[in-house]
Order: sequence, then structure tokens, then C-alpha cells
Amino acid sequence: METTRTNWHARHRKQLTFGQRVAVVVDATMASWTFIIAQSVILTLWIILNVIAWISHWDPYPFILLNLALSFQAAYAAPFIMISQNRQAERDRHQAEEDFRTNVEAEHRIEALQRKLAAIETNKLDRIIEILEKNSLAASTPGQPI
Repeated sequence: METTRTNWHARHRKQLTFGQRVAVVVDATMASWTFIIAQSVILTLWIILNVIAWISHWDPYPFILLNLALSFQAAYAAPFIMISQNRQAERDRHQAEEDFRTNVEAEHRIEALQRKLAAIETNKLDRIIEILEKNSLAASTPGQPI
């Protein structure tokens, strides 16, 4: 049996397109606590600075520019998340195929081992029967050493 040096994860990663790699990075970034905390801090600062600004309120209440920025972010985040989910589904399918291939290979190996063990068992039994017959034949003829 041939053994591969790289696992299927590494082979699959090498096959990703540039867009899929970008989607993976964006999805991993947006699905992190670092991103959530950083975005929360930025939103809080934006609101505070616009509420207490003495000279210029660049985005006064109800914060239309902030809503526009968040809508823009959501408009780009959704496709990235969908691309990442599609890639995950493809990865899961590859995992299932690899698991099936591994299971079939293991089943063939186990069956081969069972055949070998059965052959060994049969050979042992044949040898034991041969020895018993030889001993019983020798015991039935007087004067013959056993």
C-alpha cells in the first residue's frame, strides 16, 4: 500500500483559489473575539465623539454615516461568509470521501489478515492431526519407538 506524505487537508489547501483564501482569512477574522471587541470599541468611540463633540458633529444623532458604514460592512461580510461556508461544505465532503476510502482500505487489510490467520489455523490443525495420527499409528504397532 502506498502512503502519502501529506494529508488531505494540506492537499486541499493547496487547491484553494485566491478568492477562497481571501474568504477564509476574512471569515476567520470576522469570527474572532478580537474583531468583535475592536468593532465594539470603534462604535463606542464613534458615538461618544459625535455626542460630545464641541465643534463639529461629523455624524450627528441618529448616526446615518455610522449606519451606512455598518451596512457596507454587512454587504461585504455576507458573501465572504457564504463563500467560506461553501468551502467548508466542500471540505466536509472531501473529509467524508477520505474517511470512506480509509475505511474501505482498512476493511481490505482486515479481511486479508483474517484469511492469513485462517490459513495459519488450518495449517496448525493439519499439523496437529498429522502428529496425532503418527503417534496413534506408532502406538498401535508394538515394538516401535514413539
